[in-house]
Amino acid sequence: MSSRKIGPVLATFVVANNMIGSGFFLLPASLATSGAVTVFSWVIGTALALMLGGAFARLARDYPNLQSADDYVRPSLGRDASFLASSLYWFSSWIGNNAIAVAAFGYLVMLLPLDGGNPMVQVGGQIALIWLMFAINLLGPKPVAKFQSFCVVFGLLPVAVVLLFGWGHFDPDIYDAAWNVSGESDGSVVFGSLGAIFWAFVGLETGAMIAGLVRDPDRDVPIATLGGVLIAGIVYVVSSVLVMGIVPARELAESSAPFALVAAEIFGPWAAIAIAAAAALKATGTLGGWMLVTGETGAQAAQRGFLPAVFGRLNRRGAAGWGLLIVASAMSVIAVLTLSPNVSGQFGTIIGIVVNLVVLAYAAAGLSLVVGTRERRASTSDRLLGIGALVACALLLGSTSVDMLLGLVAAMLVAWVLFRLLGRRDTARAA
Repeated sequence: MSSRKIGPVLATFVVANNMIGSGFFLLPASLATSGAVTVFSWVIGTALALMLGGAFARLARDYPNLQSADDYVRPSLGRDASFLASSLYWFSSWIGNNAIAVAAFGYLVMLLPLDGGNPMVQVGGQIALIWLMFAINLLGPKPVAKFQSFCVVFGLLPVAVVLLFGWGHFDPDIYDAAWNVSGESDGSVVFGSLGAIFWAFVGLETGAMIAGLVRDPDRDVPIATLGGVLIAGIVYVVSSVLVMGIVPARELAESSAPFALVAAEIFGPWAAIAIAAAAALKATGTLGGWMLVTGETGAQAAQRGFLPAVFGRLNRRGAAGWGLLIVASAMSVIAVLTLSPNVSGQFGTIIGIVVNLVVLAYAAAGLSLVVGTRERRASTSDRLLGIGALVACALLLGSTSVDMLLGLVAAMLVAWVLFRLLGRRDTARAA
């Protein structure tokens, strides 16, 4: 059995790949409205992600069969907190899928005879991608995994070429002119951009979730988690500096395909098409993979009494068909509600919601380490890692708007009241 398990190197790239997705391809456009000073946001965001990654690596040691937030939250904090953490993570996963669809179609539209600047074309394309990935997911986990692997290989290679050969076209004057175009102080921009930046690190918990698939979890999970975060952070910092020094900030901010613009500047117009195809392929594969995650986490939540039983029904191929049908319908509604005049505006709105949801779910991981359980008393290192995770979450939540936080608190209260009134009592085991 051990021969089928993966080692630390492969596990590290699994974690890194789950983070290098739509944020890589579209965040340059969103951040261009602030400026190149956001490179410091990337550095701080990487440090915060490492703090959170350390917490999840420790949880994976204590809970080697970790599958969902319920496995580590309920033993320490109880069923109500477990419901909130599990439901927040589930909501973040399927709402976040909309951001991936925005990025994917933003590049795909460059290959089609369509008006990419028309908001109705944008939303129509996003909804079409959502339902295409829904159909693929109905075939079961294995076809989705194969599709995602194909998209990863052929989607990232052309982008790697841009990152390697683009430095000959880097213009310090363009970079200096884009340093801070927001009209605010550098400190305000750096801190205020942390939430958007952190979208790129959502998925850092993957290392803990695959603890059962690695040869030596105690050694390999920390290596995979922290190594994956570092790889993703380096790629993001390098690409952020590069694109801001090749294309003026205003052009980046107005683009639905910023890396295609960069490629065109480096290699000529033909390269924009190649990068657009690669980016659309990678983002589409990411969308398919995260829809699979959404279906799986929804099924687990239903089996534990946190969601209606319909989300836990699997078809003969092992797919959570009915749950994904509901999710795809909800995603289509979100696509319409978040529609903006430009792609970067819509992308920014969605990731703002998602990051706050997932950060609250991450905070439950930190608090679980601080509190511990009767069977697993919290050690000094546990508490330090937990406190570090809580500090990271507090900084990320502090970087968002008050209105967003108030809306999030209200949604949590409504969800908790409904759970107390309607939640099923015959739930699955506590860990």
